[in-house]
Amino acid sequence: MSDELRTELSALGEFGLIKHLTDHILLRNKSTVKGVGDDAAILGYTDQHQVLVSTDLLVEGVHFDLSYVPLKHLGYKSVCVNLSDICAMNARPEQITVSLALSNRFSLEAIDELYAGMLLACETYGVDLIGGDTTSSRSGLIISITAIGKAEPERIATRSGARENDLVVVSGDLGGAFMGLQVLEREKEVFKAAPTAQPDLQNYSYPLQRQLRPEARLDVVDLLEKLEVVPTAMIDISDGLASELLHLADQSFVGFDIYEEKIPIDPQVAKIAAEFNLDHTTCALNGGEDYELLFTIKQKDYDKIKGNPNLSVIGHVTPDGSGVQLVTRAGDRIPLTAQGWDALKED
Repeated sequence: MSDELRTELSALGEFGLIKHLTDHILLRNKSTVKGVGDDAAILGYTDQHQVLVSTDLLVEGVHFDLSYVPLKHLGYKSVCVNLSDICAMNARPEQITVSLALSNRFSLEAIDELYAGMLLACETYGVDLIGGDTTSSRSGLIISITAIGKAEPERIATRSGARENDLVVVSGDLGGAFMGLQVLEREKEVFKAAPTAQPDLQNYSYPLQRQLRPEARLDVVDLLEKLEVVPTAMIDISDGLASELLHLADQSFVGFDIYEEKIPIDPQVAKIAAEFNLDHTTCALNGGEDYELLFTIKQKDYDKIKGNPNLSVIGHVTPDGSGVQLVTRAGDRIPLTAQGWDALKED
């Protein structure tokens, strides 16, 4: 191919590439209710339930660093991040398949550790591992997992259903996984300079847990069913709050006003952010890998979730064209841009 016609993938970024590749895909089967564009595809085979399918790829050196990520933790996390995509459709995961590409530096004992983490996640979430594939790799470890779930059609939440004046809700707290990554990267540099040094990580247990062993928020899906709340739109926070809000805004044709003081941030995370001279709000907006659920609800459902410690209302939906705005503690309005994780962007 001529260099004159060459377009670097970094010019598009991950989501630009996905849009480029999928804009002209045609759906041919009646059973395909929804294809590319959400956290999971939706397949309809019965009137009672629809099937949801999502797949994710984790590549050594891109998504994880084995110099500080234990294999058992990696196995657990690799399953949870895929289950999270099913939960992000307000559905329940039931099966996974696992495919691995392995270099010859991995022993059987090492792969047993990886699978121990995967099987622990399956046990925790009541999910069956039903198949997969293995092959060799010349570039380390590659993990591909497909998650399969189901839900009643009327309870499935996509990214396109948010409407003006809906409330914006997030589960848990944000920014912890990003700060855990900062701690691990710092300790890696310390180790490289002084291999005999013993890290003291006692004060960083929460953000490290958020980074190394996140949980899929299936409990929130169960909670919403118990509260009789069906989100109007939903997504999980894998690439940062700002990026996910922009995805919802784009697919729902709406804007958002998000209030800085309402964004849930754990006090330990805020303290560690200050230690790294980072603004904790920025970490929550752009850090990613929290795998919390971000969703919108009708105002009439507010009383059902009010005061629930698992959920925080952080803003509301505004008209299309108004943009995604952060309202600061000082009352200033700042347009949000996607600055979270993008695997194809150049450093």
